Amino acid sequence: MPRGQKSKLRAREKRRQARAKNALEGQASPSPFFGCPHQTIPVAGMPTPPNMPMGAYSTYSDTYANTHAQNLDEKSSDDSEDVEDWCKDPINHKVVLLVQFLIEKYQKKEVITKADMLKSVIKTSKNHFNEILKRASEHMELAFGVDLKEVDPNRHCYALFNKLEHTFDGVMGEEKVPNSGLLMIVLGVIFMKDNCAPETEIWNVLSMMGVYANRKHFIYGDPKKVITEDMVQLKYLEYRQVPNSNPPSFEFMWGPRARAEISKMKILEFWAKIHDTTPDSFATLYKAALKDDEERAQARAAARARTATTASSYSRAMMHSSPPY
Repeated sequence: MPRGQKSKLRAREKRRQARAKNALEGQASPSPFFGCPHQTIPVAGMPTPPNMPMGAYSTYSDTYANTHAQNLDEKSSDDSEDVEDWCKDPINHKVVLLVQFLIEKYQKKEVITKADMLKSVIKTSKNHFNEILKRASEHMELAFGVDLKEVDPNRHCYALFNKLEHTFDGVMGEEKVPNSGLLMIVLGVIFMKDNCAPETEIWNVLSMMGVYANRKHFIYGDPKKVITEDMVQLKYLEYRQVPNSNPPSFEFMWGPRARAEISKMKILEFWAKIHDTTPDSFATLYKAALKDDEERAQARAAARARTATTASSYSRAMMHSSPPY
């Protein structure tokens, strides 16, 4: 092996060892995840989806927009090498292309078929179709909050479904992909920060996935406007100035519409999926989510009881008001 290449490998190994040491030291400090076993990942960091290194995930979306080289320049040399190694894998390269293909199909509202995926993306990698589709589906779920499901097994047709069971994406106007993934991440950070998160904490998390307050994103457009204006106007988020803060600072809370339409358990399940773990790994948060589910069930039962009582009263009133024959 040439001397220069050996030197480069040694330097890279030293950097990896330093990062590993820092991670181990970080385990000794209290984790804001309230009992999550992955204590090396703080709330201010975005965990890595399966099969993807941290550096790759933070530039993954930008790869679709052909800005990968620019983003690499903004990373440390070690992260850049990680991203480059990840993208050199032919399977991962196909995953990137397939996600881009799915986004385009979503934009055009076109049917997604296995035949089209094989012809347009997979091509000579047909033997790896299932693995490529699995990884692409994971990224669509974790990054954009949508599930890719087969809706016609006979013709192998697929469709994208919003993970949030409400009309959030229908009222956000024309979108390249659903913003529900962005909303779920923000709601998750708020939940993990005892239901009130500083704005700086929100942007710390989003920056780990390549979303910045002062930079237009090719998927989300103007992220700051989407989060601090659009989602606030739709009452999914509350955005308010911290009392007596000087200079002024701001914080986020769940909005009334989010509290009514989205369960904390659904957000916790999404966050647990990002961490490749289960919701009960977040002990305190899981307990809070169970309590939220119980309160929701009680509210639904009370609403059904009120509806039944109203219907019964109306029926009796109609019977008494009916003219005799």
